Amino acid sequence: MGNGFYRNEQDYLFYQETIAGSEERVKNNIWDEMFMAAKMVQNGRKISDYVEAGGVAAAVLSASGKLYTGVCVDTCCTLGICAERNAIFNMITNGESVIKKVLTIMPDGKSGAPCGACRELMTQVMPDNYQEIEILLDYETKRVITLGEITPEWWI
Repeated sequence: MGNGFYRNEQDYLFYQETIAGSEERVKNNIWDEMFMAAKMVQNGRKISDYVEAGGVAAAVLSASGKLYTGVCVDTCCTLGICAERNAIFNMITNGESVIKKVLTIMPDGKSGAPCGACRELMTQVMPDNYQEIEILLDYETKRVITLGEITPEWWI
C-alpha cells in the first residue's frame, strides 16, 4: 500500500486523489496537505501499561517535496520520542536530510511549536541552514515562523 504512512489503503488513495494534479503547490496549500498527512496518522492510543502513542502527530516537508510523518511515543521513562523527531528520523531513514517545513498537531487538534529537543535536532541536522526551516504555529490563521526566529542563537 503506497508508502506506508497511512492507516489503510483507502486513506492513502484519498490523500493521493486530493493532491493529484498539484504539480505546483500554492504556498498555503502545502500546509493543508501537511495537516492532512499528520491528521491521518494521529491516533492516540494505549500500547501497554507503560507506553502511549499517537496523541501528537507531525509532518515534515523535505527538500525533494516529499512528506514524512511521525507520531509521539510516550513511555513511563525517558525512552519516548516526539512526533517531530519521529518524522525527521523517518525522512533520514528514507535518504533525505534537508527539512523545509514542519507542522505539528497537538492532542486537541490544533497546531503547535516543536519542543526544545526537536528544535535541537533540526539545528544539528541542518547547522548551516536551520534558520530557514518554516514552522506552522497556527493552522487556522496560517501563522508561520522560522526556526531561526524561535532559536536565534544556537549553542554550537
